[in-house]
Amino acid sequence: MPDRKPVALAAAALVTVVIVALAAVVVWQRDDAAPGAGASDATELHQVHLGDSFASGAGTLPLVPDSQFTCQRSSVNFGQLVAARRGYRLTDVSCAGAWTKSLYEGQYEGVGPQLDAVTPDTDVVTLMLGGNDATLYSTLIGDCSRVAASDTAGAPCRAELDGAPARAVDDEIEPAVQQALHDIAARAPSARVVVAGYPQLLPAERSCRPAVRIADGDIAYVHRVQARLNAAIAKAAAATGATFVDMSARSAGHDACQQVNVRWIEPMSGTTARITMHPNDAGQQALADAVDEALEHH
Repeated sequence: MPDRKPVALAAAALVTVVIVALAAVVVWQRDDAAPGAGASDATELHQVHLGDSFASGAGTLPLVPDSQFTCQRSSVNFGQLVAARRGYRLTDVSCAGAWTKSLYEGQYEGVGPQLDAVTPDTDVVTLMLGGNDATLYSTLIGDCSRVAASDTAGAPCRAELDGAPARAVDDEIEPAVQQALHDIAARAPSARVVVAGYPQLLPAERSCRPAVRIADGDIAYVHRVQARLNAAIAKAAAATGATFVDMSARSAGHDACQQVNVRWIEPMSGTTARITMHPNDAGQQALADAVDEALEHH
């Protein structure tokens, strides 16, 4: 199997460049919209929001004031939106680039383990996590776009990666997510834990180059791997008593190949988005709607 270290390094470098470029365009959230602003009611529920760039809302603005810039923590990520709707006191430690191991160890300088935010007084935990583990998403998006030109009508990425992503989901990601959800529950035994699945990045079959630079046959391949990831997260949630929010059906027809006013995921080209292949504002709103409904039915 080809060595993907150069691709992973290149992807990491690209993320760094994007984050640095964003420094010039950050629009700070109004003070009166800050998480927990005006929180004085002793009965107010405490929500903790955890996860990766999909959870932090990377690419959507404005950012949370005074939060770690490298985390790209948006004031309109789905955790923030849920807290605002429900009047929760929010602790948001979601951070771009997080793996499940980021719950247990510092991710960047000044960014400690996310799990430290979960305490016995936590009432609600919202999160999305697992897509970065085993470099799954960076491999699927980075590698599959890298090799697409070699056989645009075929499935060069599937041929190169073989079954490695599926094995990573089964052998690494599912047990890691299950352990993470178990540890969250152990720290906050009375909390409602709601884990969101990943929305569909691509349609089930149709390609849309140049918006998404992936070969025709690899569109279905990436879609299948993502479905496997969501199934693994759902299984981990069921095993630990967490609530899984399935975004697969909800996001169908809102993938990166759709028109600007329809899509929830920003494509690789033909967009003004600062971070691509991530949920846009509409995507974060959709995630918030789904999580809010799950909480409503508790």
